[in-house]
Amino acid sequence: MAAHPLALFALAGTTDYAHRLSAQLETPLSPIEERNFEDGEHKIRPLVEVEGSDAYVIHALHGDETHSVNDKLCRLLFLIGTLKDHGAARVTAVVPYLCYARKDRRTQPYDPVTQRYVAALFEAVGTDRVVAVEVHNTAAFENAFRCATRHIETSEIFAEHFASLARKGGIVAVSPDAGGVKRVELFRRALERQCGRPVDNAFVEKYRGGGIVTGGALVGGVEGKTAIILDDLISTGNTLLRAAKACRKAGATHVFGAAAHGLFIGGASDLFSSSDFDGLVIADTVPLAETIPRAARERLTILDSTKLVASAIAMVHGEG
Repeated sequence: MAAHPLALFALAGTTDYAHRLSAQLETPLSPIEERNFEDGEHKIRPLVEVEGSDAYVIHALHGDETHSVNDKLCRLLFLIGTLKDHGAARVTAVVPYLCYARKDRRTQPYDPVTQRYVAALFEAVGTDRVVAVEVHNTAAFENAFRCATRHIETSEIFAEHFASLARKGGIVAVSPDAGGVKRVELFRRALERQCGRPVDNAFVEKYRGGGIVTGGALVGGVEGKTAIILDDLISTGNTLLRAAKACRKAGATHVFGAAAHGLFIGGASDLFSSSDFDGLVIADTVPLAETIPRAARERLTILDSTKLVASAIAMVHGEG
């Protein structure tokens, strides 16, 4: 497949991320036209020849001030379909943030499995592969799609960031719920490799039903240690905040929160105003919302994920 020329495309809302990604790959973004009509419909087309190309369309599927989640998904699908119609040899969707990934199973009678329906939409327009960063459940993501997938884990960049802290004293990798234990275990192992010393793990009890979250018991020891709470995403921040309070109550001397995707719904004011955290760290998969105040931004450390994504694209392009 590497014999086919590499072509990169990005849709509005993800262009800053895509430009940094294209610099890593030393390949410029190919131009497209995005045109909106008065009735809310839109048209998207490439402005270059795509026949025979190995095309990658970069778009993070989060809602923002300009486009809803569904609008972004629709635009991405339309561009993929257009590229296939005009002879692209292969089209890969590169989604730094994949929408609806949290709804990957039935938890109540008659529940939808929305991630599977999203996968069917990608397949319907001819998508050859989906590359996603730190999805909610890797196994569910891979099982939902019939086309090829590649999952990019962020454990290494978070381990690299926290390694110097881990070398100074006792540290515990904490999952804010039982469902994230595997993710945190990958992070714990990466952190051990980076700092050259043992790292403990723990998780916080959490139950959700009817929109109500209960639980809060901490399983594992954090007393006298630094706790790093790692999740796939921060939405309102309530899950991370509950875990931080549990760690503080159990005697943690320092608490840090970390997640690949910082959505910060409603500004996540309780999270940013909390004194339970010594720091908050996210990756750059989702641009910070304009509604987040400056004081909150100053509490954040943002890690660059484009090197990981660029490496994945290079491997897929070369069938590595």
